[in-house]
Amino acid sequence: MKKEPKIDILYEDNNILAINKPAGLAVHADFKSMNYTLTDWILERHPEMIEVGESSLNRPGIVHRLDADTTGVLVLAKNQQAYEYLKKIFKERKIQKVYHAIVYGHPKDDRGIIDKPIGRNKGDFRMKSTGASARGEMKEALTYYKVVDKFKDYSLVELRPKTGRTHQLRVHLKAISHPVACDSLYAKDKVCPDGMKRQALHASSIEFKLPNGGPIKIDAPLPADMDKTLAKLRG
Repeated sequence: MKKEPKIDILYEDNNILAINKPAGLAVHADFKSMNYTLTDWILERHPEMIEVGESSLNRPGIVHRLDADTTGVLVLAKNQQAYEYLKKIFKERKIQKVYHAIVYGHPKDDRGIIDKPIGRNKGDFRMKSTGASARGEMKEALTYYKVVDKFKDYSLVELRPKTGRTHQLRVHLKAISHPVACDSLYAKDKVCPDGMKRQALHASSIEFKLPNGGPIKIDAPLPADMDKTLAKLRG
C-alpha cells in the first residue's frame, strides 16, 4: 500500500506550486515500484493538473526533477501556460538554483568551477560519468561550488549548477574526488557520516521571475537529518 509522506508547500499561486520535497520520494513512477510518488500527491490535490505538461508523459506539472533521496525546493506548474513558461526559462538558464551538500574530504580550492561534460557510464546504466568512463553523447555541464565549512573528514559545500543534467552535482563532485556523503551510487564504498542514511544533498533555494514578471526566491530549510549530522560534525 502506498504511504503518503508529509510534503510542505513553500509557495503557491494560480500558476505555480513550490514544495519542499522530502527524502525518499520519487518524482514519478518508474514502473518497477508501487511506492507513493510526487505524481500521486499532485493528482490527489490537483486532479486538473493531469492535463498539464507533455501529453505523452504522466508527469503532471513537472518541469524539473530532484533525485528520490535529494531534498528541497521543487517547482510545479499548475496550468499549461505556466508549464511552457517555466520550461522556457529553465532552457534559457534564467533560473538560479542553490544546493548544499556534505561531501567527503576537503576540496583543494575553497571555491571553483567544475566544467566537465557528462555522458552515460560505461559499466552501470544507472550512473552518469565524465571523462574516460563515459560513453555516448557528452552534454555540457557546469557547476560553481564554494566550501562553506570544513570538518575532520568532511566539508559542507554550496553548489550553483548552471546546467541541469541528470545527477549533475553528484557526478561533478565525484569527478573532483569529493563525492556527496552517503551517495549509494557514486560513493558506495565509503562510510556514511553519523546520522545520514541517504545522500546528503539538498536543494536550498530557487530564484526566478514569475509568469507575471515579478521576481521570487523560494527557500527550503535544511532537512533534520543533514542539520543533525552537521551539528555532530561541528561538535
